[in-house]
Amino acid sequence: MDDCLFCKIVAGEIPSAKVYEDDVCYAFDDIEPEAPVHTLIVPKTHYDNLADGVPAEVIGHMMAVVPEVARLKGVGESGYRTVVNTGPDSAATVSHLHVHVLGGTKMGRFTFEGSLREAQ
Repeated sequence: MDDCLFCKIVAGEIPSAKVYEDDVCYAFDDIEPEAPVHTLIVPKTHYDNLADGVPAEVIGHMMAVVPEVARLKGVGESGYRTVVNTGPDSAATVSHLHVHVLGGTKMGRFTFEGSLREAQ
């Protein structure tokens, strides 16, 4: 897509801190990290999100790359979290499928606005 931020990063039109690259995907550090390690893995082909008819081999490959990215970022042994946001309630800010790899700190449980846990 012509106006997609992540497509421009993959194409090299916008600089990024590359962590990993192969024929299917590209991984780079998030410019607004939410953890000491916050790397995004994006497919080189544009898909808006998981609901956009992503071939199983693409998403499977992206998930298979996660442990390598975690190792390269130094969190393969200590642990990390992976997140894929889809749809308007997910708080996704870029409409290009991406896997967040977060680590480098002890993480707590997920919390959400209006969490059912908060009501208890």
